[in-house]
Amino acid sequence: MSTAQLYTKYTRVWIPDPDEVWRSAEIIKDYKEGDKSLHLKLEDETLYEYPLDLQGNELPFLRNPDILVGENDLTALSYLHEPAVLHNLKVRFLESNHIYTYCGIVLVAINPYEQLPIYEQDVIYAYSGQNGGDMDPHIFAVAEEAYKQMARDEKNQSIVVSGESGAGKTVSAKYAMRFFATVGGSASETNIESKVLASSPIMEAIGNAKTTRNDNSSRFGKYIQIGFDKRYHIIGANMRTYLLEKSRVVFQAEDERNYHIFYQLCASASLLEFKDLGLTCAEDFFYTSQGGDTSIDGVDDADDFEKTRHAFTLLGVKESHQTAIFRIIAAILHLGNLEIQAERDGESCSVSDKDEHLNNFCGLLGVEHSQMQHWLCHRKLITTAETYVKNMSVQQVVNARNALAKHIYAQLFNWIVQHINNALHTTSKQHSFIGVLDIYGFETFEVNSFEQFCINYANEKLQQQFNLHVFKLEQEEYMKEGIPWTLIDFYDNQPCIDLIEAKLGILDLLDEECKVPKGTDQTWAQKLYDHHACSHHFQKPRMSNTSFIILHFADKVEYQSEGFLEKNRDTVYEEQINILKASKYQMVADLFQDEKDAASTSSVGKGSSKISVRSARPVIKAANKEHKKTVGHQFRNSLHLLMETLNATTPHYVRCIKPNDEKLPFKFDPKRAVQQLRACGVLETIRISAAGFPSRWSYHDFFNRYRVLMKKRDLSKNDKKQICQTLLEDLIKDPDKFQFGRTKIFFRAGQVAYLEKLRADKFRAATIMIQKTVRGWLQRVKYQRLREAAVIIQRHTRGHLARRLAEHLRRTRAAIIFQKQYRMLRIHRAFQRVRSATITIQAFARGMFVRRIYHKILLEHKATILQKYTRGWLARTHFQRLRGAALVLQCSYRRMKAKRELKALKIEARSAQHLKKLNIGMENKVVQLQRKIDEQNKEYKLLNEQLSTLASAHSSEVEKLKKELVQYQQSQQGDGNQLVSLQEELEHLRLELEKAHGERKVVEDSYIKEKDLLRKRIADLEEENTLLKEEKEELNSRILCQSEDEFAQNTVEENIQMKKELEEERSRYQNLVKEYSRLEQRYDNLRDEMTIIKQAPGHRRNPSNQSSLESDSNYPSISTSEIGDTEDVIQVEEVGMEKAAMDMTLFLKLQKRVRELEQERKKLQAQLEKKEQESKKSQVIETKTEVTSDHEDFAYNSLKRQELESENKKLKNELNELRKAVADRATQNNSSNDIQESYNLLLNQLKSANEELEVRKEEVLILRTQIMKAAQQKETGKNMEKISTNASWPNSDKHVDQEDAIEAYQGMCETNRLLEAQLQDQRREHEEELEALKNQVDELQEEMEKQHQAFLQTLQLSPEVQVEFGLQQEITRLTNENLDLKELLEKLEKNERKMKKQLKIYMKRVQDFEASQAPVPAERRWHERSMQSAVQRKEKDFQGMLEYHKEDEPLLIRNLITDLKPQTVSATVPCLPAYILYMCIRHADYINDDQKVHSLLTSTINGVKKVLKKHSEDFEMTSFWLANTCRLLHCLKQYSGDVGFMTQNTAKQNEHCLKNFDLTEYRQVLSHLSIQIYQQLIKIAEAILQPMIVSAVLENESIQGLSGVRPMSYRNRSSSMANGDSSYTLDSVIRQLNTFHSIMSDHGLDPEIVQQVFKQLFYMINAVALNNLLLRKDVCSWSTGMQLRFNISQLEEWLRGKNLQQSGAAQTLEPLIQAAQLLQLKKKTLEDAEAICSLCTSLTTQQIVKILNLYTPVNEFEERVTVAFIRDIQMHLQERNDPPQLLLDFKHMFPVMFPFNPSSITMDLIHLPASLNLEFLNRV
Repeated sequence: MSTAQLYTKYTRVWIPDPDEVWRSAEIIKDYKEGDKSLHLKLEDETLYEYPLDLQGNELPFLRNPDILVGENDLTALSYLHEPAVLHNLKVRFLESNHIYTYCGIVLVAINPYEQLPIYEQDVIYAYSGQNGGDMDPHIFAVAEEAYKQMARDEKNQSIVVSGESGAGKTVSAKYAMRFFATVGGSASETNIESKVLASSPIMEAIGNAKTTRNDNSSRFGKYIQIGFDKRYHIIGANMRTYLLEKSRVVFQAEDERNYHIFYQLCASASLLEFKDLGLTCAEDFFYTSQGGDTSIDGVDDADDFEKTRHAFTLLGVKESHQTAIFRIIAAILHLGNLEIQAERDGESCSVSDKDEHLNNFCGLLGVEHSQMQHWLCHRKLITTAETYVKNMSVQQVVNARNALAKHIYAQLFNWIVQHINNALHTTSKQHSFIGVLDIYGFETFEVNSFEQFCINYANEKLQQQFNLHVFKLEQEEYMKEGIPWTLIDFYDNQPCIDLIEAKLGILDLLDEECKVPKGTDQTWAQKLYDHHACSHHFQKPRMSNTSFIILHFADKVEYQSEGFLEKNRDTVYEEQINILKASKYQMVADLFQDEKDAASTSSVGKGSSKISVRSARPVIKAANKEHKKTVGHQFRNSLHLLMETLNATTPHYVRCIKPNDEKLPFKFDPKRAVQQLRACGVLETIRISAAGFPSRWSYHDFFNRYRVLMKKRDLSKNDKKQICQTLLEDLIKDPDKFQFGRTKIFFRAGQVAYLEKLRADKFRAATIMIQKTVRGWLQRVKYQRLREAAVIIQRHTRGHLARRLAEHLRRTRAAIIFQKQYRMLRIHRAFQRVRSATITIQAFARGMFVRRIYHKILLEHKATILQKYTRGWLARTHFQRLRGAALVLQCSYRRMKAKRELKALKIEARSAQHLKKLNIGMENKVVQLQRKIDEQNKEYKLLNEQLSTLASAHSSEVEKLKKELVQYQQSQQGDGNQLVSLQEELEHLRLELEKAHGERKVVEDSYIKEKDLLRKRIADLEEENTLLKEEKEELNSRILCQSEDEFAQNTVEENIQMKKELEEERSRYQNLVKEYSRLEQRYDNLRDEMTIIKQAPGHRRNPSNQSSLESDSNYPSISTSEIGDTEDVIQVEEVGMEKAAMDMTLFLKLQKRVRELEQERKKLQAQLEKKEQESKKSQVIETKTEVTSDHEDFAYNSLKRQELESENKKLKNELNELRKAVADRATQNNSSNDIQESYNLLLNQLKSANEELEVRKEEVLILRTQIMKAAQQKETGKNMEKISTNASWPNSDKHVDQEDAIEAYQGMCETNRLLEAQLQDQRREHEEELEALKNQVDELQEEMEKQHQAFLQTLQLSPEVQVEFGLQQEITRLTNENLDLKELLEKLEKNERKMKKQLKIYMKRVQDFEASQAPVPAERRWHERSMQSAVQRKEKDFQGMLEYHKEDEPLLIRNLITDLKPQTVSATVPCLPAYILYMCIRHADYINDDQKVHSLLTSTINGVKKVLKKHSEDFEMTSFWLANTCRLLHCLKQYSGDVGFMTQNTAKQNEHCLKNFDLTEYRQVLSHLSIQIYQQLIKIAEAILQPMIVSAVLENESIQGLSGVRPMSYRNRSSSMANGDSSYTLDSVIRQLNTFHSIMSDHGLDPEIVQQVFKQLFYMINAVALNNLLLRKDVCSWSTGMQLRFNISQLEEWLRGKNLQQSGAAQTLEPLIQAAQLLQLKKKTLEDAEAICSLCTSLTTQQIVKILNLYTPVNEFEERVTVAFIRDIQMHLQERNDPPQLLLDFKHMFPVMFPFNPSSITMDLIHLPASLNLEFLNRV
């Protein structure tokens, strides 16, 4: 592949840019060999001609394809160079907000200057146990890799965190240590990890300061070793410090500060305990005011000082030592404010006696004032002959004072570090350690001095170690794959290191110059010029004679030699030190004692005084008593020790980058970033990788990615490796560009990009072919449409012309017709006018003649009428006159007759008899009305009495509740919730009472009004009476309804509140139980360790009965009532796990008291309801006045019937026992004659019993018919007394006795009950079938609705998506059918195996029977027969109890619990051990043995706990004992005698209830144990499932061909090397779920608990899968979403197949479903954003944005999600109040409930198998 092939048209390249460092451009003209320039087009569409250097043959860097942009690992890039690295980091940082990126073995961390939610506890758990290459880059991933390699390789590890000030080194180191503290937390209670984290505030206070680049810059390096034991728990830690910047104590540059502790102490100077320090504000002291501003924005020094003091206390620093530390720090500040007065001669100076600061300094340190005053201004010179005291100049005194201040602070710093190490020290043996090195990066400033020289020297050493380590890893990879190893030329900085530290190097010459009495910085610089002028790494500046330049690996740095000698000497005069040694304060004296013998563990650098160095030669004592070793020498030795430590460990590198100097969040400055990338060695890593074979593909991935470039005949081969070799040999002609390893193909830099280009060209050619064909087809279709249009236009045009001609012809013919018609019409109209005129004349003439004749006739008719009316009037007038005269005569006569009759009536009316007759009816009416008034008064009084009784009842209840409330407040003052509820109830009752009084007043008022109306309206009394009755009934009903409604509402509200409180208490309680079990396990582990440690050579055994639950179950048998035991979990407040056993009794008493109060409240409510019901029924009872004598007969008959029923049951029991005896006898190994005789005997008995039963049945039928006839006659009107006294039966002629008739009647009743029972069974079966059918219909309707919704959603999609969706649905349906068929096949195979097993058993029995045909003597047969009858009699009387002796209890526990295996009882009744234990408990209760009950239950609980601890990882054993524990708990409830638990019991089961003891406390303990077992079961299942989830749900290709393949990074390669292939499929997960389900079902675990188990497991599957999805960029693609949705559908189908839809497990998968849908949805427009926001309701805003940021196209034809679209999503989701956490808590556990599930098995039917070895149990 030539250069011209790479630099073709449309290829993008990088060109240098002064602002952006590198700029992207696109080639617009193919490059040819010899071209002097390259024609480019920039991103802003401007053209640019890039000149080429033909001699150097340097072409611009090629740009990677867009599909590789944003990679997690920079080594996965095809082109590895500086612009590619910078662009990839920029895209990840700005667009995706990813601050971490891998670069081979280096983690590049960019400081975001913003708090990100990626460091929570959930993120730590998500990275724990994962491969580094599988997850997104993170500091936790590096820490996990170090932790895993320490455990796997048993080799110490180191994490090297470097970077310049403000890059985030300290924060990264903190998070790494937090990861180790969480994952490898200490097993003891020492909390070493918390102490390590607590040391940070102290070290920041005394070692951090504000600089121009960082407000909290670490001015020292530190190396923290975290020690681990053999189980890889943290047991201790140790801290070593490097290169403390002591010069900052006495000097600060502009806008910088001294160490934080000085300002913190000044800010707290006003406190009472610091009054004697003599401090004021920081501006008043020279050592704290040189930088100007003494405050930091957003930092409260006083608050930080409190945190520092608190940290001192946590680490065990005494108050006296803290006070001494603060005194020393204050003394340093006073030392800096000394006023030095120069003398006249200029050669001497002095300090005033009255200097306040000198007095404070001496007083705080406890030294002699006069001596310190003298030796501050003088020095001692010692010669061989005598000793001189010499005055010092002002500058010399200032230098000595500053040296003394630095020395005091350095000694104090070392003392604090030593005490921190003492607090973190452990006496346990350290197995391995992980070191975290937080050290400064390469530094270069305008003025570089001795400090920068030491820092850059350290970075040179670290870079050399880093290069060698990278080189070593590359060599190991090549050797493993069998690639020919060729030396890679990499930068070796050993010459630069030799320049600094070799013999006669810079440090050596510096130490030599320091020994010269008159040595200066200028003479030392001149020596450097003389010795190293010829070195390639040393240069002399042109314009300076005191500076020198060193060419470091990162950059060349110019150092000013001024101050090198003074800082290297670090001169402190011994006279001053001796004064401090004589301090009256012990701590001050200890700081400076025994310096020559001290071997400090912490390495000190810039100004620090001591380091642990193993020197081969003795140290020569200096003449002036100065320190023996220079600072440079000490730093070199400490650096060598650090390198030895790092070389002995496996290093991991974190390079922190500062993106900008303004500290703005998510702002990227390319210039600063490139400068740091060059300085920290990242680009060197890239260069080393690019020099070899940086791109590596496995054969499988390469085949899947580039199969489009292969030929068809090659694809037919089976050997993929050979196919890949053939393809590469054809495509890449240069064999040096690639190498074939054992498992991977290695490519040179750029080769993968070339293959990607060929692949893209192939796709582009295919795309062009498709486009060409489609465009041709579109053009043909367009031409055909145009042709058809032209033909249609021509046709329509010709038709138009023809129609126009026809129109003209029609118009011409029409005109002629119009003319003809018009002419005819005109002539016709003229004729009509003439004719009409003639007719008119004739008409008028004829009319005139007719009218004349008519008028004549009319006049004659009128005259006739006038004559007729005149004659009639005359006749009527004559008649009226005659009739009036007759009427007058009649009226006169009638008036005379009436007067006579009136007179007679008046006489009669005056008589008394008539008045009496009239008044008789009126008196009756008045009496009736008076009676009605009296009745109304009585009813009114009755109503008043009822109201008064109700009011008195309410008042008595209120008073009673008040008394109970007072008592409850006195006994339970702490229970605030119950008091509030009682007060609310009291207020509620008061309101009801007031309401009743109000209603009473209303009724009274209404009654008074009605009474007045009755008096006024006596006539309408009956109507008013009826109205009053109606109103009275309405009032009564209203009062009752109101009281009932209010009571019901209160009850519902109280129930809802109690349920809520119960749920909260349940979750808190189960968390406490979980914590208790964890602490108990820790206690057991510690006890085992102590036993191992203290154990002698002999073997000692710990007592097995020292279980922590023994005290929990050691409760007296106190009879208490239990209300609501179905609520199995009632929580106890956590008061300390040490006092859990003692507080359990108090908790039970409180619980008992709460139950009693609750029961009394319910009793009061029941009494109130009972009184109301009695008041309602009183009227009904009064109407029942007739009581017949048949009740006595009926009572006698019922007693007789019960006796007959009992006898009938006995007969049935005997019959069943006979049948059972026959069956048992048939299975025994006896002779054939014996079996035949016993069988015949029992058969005869059975026949006789059946015959007698038939006779009885016939008699019952006859008597039943007779009784039916008697009942008919009774209905027709016979007297009941005659029937009872005479007993005259209808069939008395047959002499039937009355007793026989009663028996017949009882038989008939029994028959009726049997028939009714059968009818009820049939009805129940019918209802169950109907309910099942309804459920099926509902399920079908739900399925149809889902399909309808899916169909509607499909219609809204595009056609392509519809096709894909249809294929997905079809695949889902076929997969579901396949799973159903698989399950059916498994069931059939299981049944087949079961039948084969039974067949083998039967064959064995037949063989045994045939072998035992020997004759048996008659006596033996008779003896066995008698034994058999005795055994049958014993089983007949079996009462469901098992008896054992006290000494057999350990044997019972061992055989039934400790040594029992679930397979032993697999073929018996489920939960058989629980039934057996209850039968033993019942016998102990029967004999009233309290000790036996307590001992058995305690031993049972301890035995179960022992088994669970032994099998802590056995799912089957845990499930078995969870089922048995729950069943034992249910039995204790079912047979407790409480009415609430006996509703479903049979009469036989009620006989098996406990009689003497109330085991409520033990039920609570068993409930606790059930919760612990459930949590252990979930823990085991999660441990089994969790390794499968990611591989099966996210990575497994259930649908082949969807997933794309991307280049493999270094992290993927290293993780694959270490762990190998451990992939799981979804089928393996489903098989594991089937195993769990079958185990729990076989053990008889309650279905409700099984549902809760799978709900918890499915939540864990959802959480783990979603967390990994949120932390992995490689799985956030469209194809992964498709795979994920298919896998989830398989899990949902499994739930439906197991009938677990109601468990809520499917709902827990909703976030994962929505994440899969989010990956598949379009992500372009605002409509898409709205659709995503409406769909993803179960995902938080951070999760949605994280998935969109991680979304990665599989190939270049997909589009990335734009930043603008993500911003739109965030705008739409602003209103959500989502939690801030990103990941789900996969360790969250739902609160478990154990609903009461009674058993239908009676105890007398339990059979004890011989395999249990329980022969010592006796059946009672």
